[in-house]
Amino acid sequence: MERTFVIAEIGQNHNGSVEIARKIIDIVAKNVVDSFTGKKLPGFDAIKLTKRDLAEELSEAEYNKPYLTPHSFGKTYGEHREFLELSEEQHYELYQYAKSKGLKVVETLCARGCLNLLNYFKPDYLKIASRDLTNLPLLDAMAETKIPMILSTGMAGKKELDDALEVITRHHENVAILHCLSQYPAEYENINLRSIHYLQKHYGKFTIGYSDHSIGIVVPVVAVGMGARVIEKHVTLDRNMKGTDHKGSLGPEGMYRFIRDLRNVEDAMGKEDIFISPSVKETQKKLERSVATLRAIKKGEVIGEGDVHLLSPGDGFKWAERHLVVGKKARRDLKKDEIIYPDDIENGN
Repeated sequence: MERTFVIAEIGQNHNGSVEIARKIIDIVAKNVVDSFTGKKLPGFDAIKLTKRDLAEELSEAEYNKPYLTPHSFGKTYGEHREFLELSEEQHYELYQYAKSKGLKVVETLCARGCLNLLNYFKPDYLKIASRDLTNLPLLDAMAETKIPMILSTGMAGKKELDDALEVITRHHENVAILHCLSQYPAEYENINLRSIHYLQKHYGKFTIGYSDHSIGIVVPVVAVGMGARVIEKHVTLDRNMKGTDHKGSLGPEGMYRFIRDLRNVEDAMGKEDIFISPSVKETQKKLERSVATLRAIKKGEVIGEGDVHLLSPGDGFKWAERHLVVGKKARRDLKKDEIIYPDDIENGN
């Protein structure tokens, strides 16, 4: 990847509505222009949807458990989950819509029954939710499709990750591993971004990234600075909408600031070297100092070290080059506090 692959996670923030999902996709697909520089920046690369198979999702007791919260869409937790679920046909409709906007599509599949979705279309990537990293039969079935996979480590240690990779890599190695913390919202002291470096060191054959659940945009932007090649962030139409995930997601203005800062940091990373950037040449000329006369010097006079000091601009001899001036004769009369240039001294060229 030449630049960071950025996924806008819609998840269940469509609130069971294709129309809301389409509106979110419209915002995700908008061009991002930095209002300060006027530069058009690469936007989001993909949207992510989630598909559940409720027959493989909940126990009967959990399905019938009363779910009476301000964010509930049903009297029981099962009814709530059913309300938020989009059909396979609706996923296909949103897949086509996202594609028409130039976006790739990631699908989180939460059960083997969800693989029926592939009868309608082939997502660009399949996502393993953090909770399913230990669902090895699901991982095996998903990997068997040979579709590139993204997995989150939000509930995993090394053993869980290794077990998952052992299953997936029986079929292919086109895998991205996203460091993640499955806390909603994620508290900063628990995020441990240095896990990105650990993954880069020990799982470097795979693409390493970060899936963010923190409030704001600073943490995923820092993750890009640490070398994350994939970033995933929840998005919504309105952070005040009914539903548990909206508050911790980015609204339209947050999406703009997120992409603006992420892409600008990406550009700012540069290469591992120290050098004078061509962009500072004019500033360097204006502000650095050059060897200059400390007193008026007559033509033919030999210039001594006590006859010079440093003044701006910086387009003459540097102090480290004063040996090219000291001991030379002036070719012309030089006024006090005048920059000495090669043509002003004998053998100065």
